[in-house]
Amino acid sequence: MPQLISPHGSDDLKPLYVEDAEARGRLAEDAARLPALTISSAAAGNAVMLGGGYFTPLGGFMNKADAVSVAGTMRMHNGLFWPVPVLNMVEDRGVAAAGERIALRDPNVAGGPIIAVMDVEAIEELDDAEWTAIVEGIFGTADQNHPGVAEFAALGRIILSGPIEVLNFSYFRSDFPGTFRTAVEIRREIAERGWRRVVAFQTRNPMHRAHEELCRLAMERLDADGLVIHMLLGKLKPGDIPAHVREAAIRKMVELYFPANSVIVSGYGFDMLYAGPREALLHAVFRQNMGASHLIVGRDHAGVGDYYGAFDAQTVFDEIAADALDIEIFRADHTAYSKKLHKVVMMREASGHAQEDFVLLSGTRVREMLANGEAPPEEFSRPEVAQILMDHYRSP
Repeated sequence: MPQLISPHGSDDLKPLYVEDAEARGRLAEDAARLPALTISSAAAGNAVMLGGGYFTPLGGFMNKADAVSVAGTMRMHNGLFWPVPVLNMVEDRGVAAAGERIALRDPNVAGGPIIAVMDVEAIEELDDAEWTAIVEGIFGTADQNHPGVAEFAALGRIILSGPIEVLNFSYFRSDFPGTFRTAVEIRREIAERGWRRVVAFQTRNPMHRAHEELCRLAMERLDADGLVIHMLLGKLKPGDIPAHVREAAIRKMVELYFPANSVIVSGYGFDMLYAGPREALLHAVFRQNMGASHLIVGRDHAGVGDYYGAFDAQTVFDEIAADALDIEIFRADHTAYSKKLHKVVMMREASGHAQEDFVLLSGTRVREMLANGEAPPEEFSRPEVAQILMDHYRSP
């Protein structure tokens, strides 16, 4: 098998999921007798990512010192590059005691099954200054109109830190059996296909023709062996398209418009942060862990509203140390269909074009068209993809 890019900060992936069925069964029996805590959706997503090896080489939830350090310097106390704190935060200090072993219950599955077992090493509270520093470090703002800040503010200010062992992958394995994959599984499939140069494309939206062509351009220019379309399957903000609809639209696009065996369509179990530049760096970390050599970073990657500049998520990679990450990024401009060239292009590369020479539609306008049963222009969206989206918008 080909030699793939090394995982972040480690020679091997470090998934925290208990793979051995017998050991997992014993742990589940033990967990049923432990004090239990229902964690937040954000913490459950962190547990899923830790379990799947995406957050290699972390062994569990960070303590306050590491959280403050990561938010401020993007380094843990041991020197490891890490862009966003990985936390289990609660409102009540009395839910556990330091030195205690507890069961973590999943808030996203009926009945709150145990998702992981945690050895609580420390219970620490953030003061106002520490909380603000962490929030501003992650999101670049403390404005609670920012959906990521609002979500973070609801978590509480008590940090429970310590190693975990993961028992399951929440609802992602059952709800998305053909799509959800761990970093271990994706890395294995990349190796089995014989790919070495692999492009990853992050998406929380359906893919229109501009996204499709951007992936094709990146593959051609990087001489890549394959593409991994990696979609977020966790919680989004109100109004975003549900994961199962995005999945159907993306699979139809790949089936009809990409060469056979050139694309892996997969997804990961994590809630969107909308943290712009910091989230782009986090995306790079876990794409390196899953075996991708390159990540496409486009305009307003992982952004929301007007909180970040159009290309802040690209320039942040120029601000980190050269040894921070091994994965490289492919910098993409806004892509659009050129009426002059009769194809999708990166707008910065299209000389001699005025604004009216491009087919440009806002997300709001596209949603209005779909809701009215009106297909966007074929230059904007493949008709088969548009049909899936129209069916969704017309459904009760």
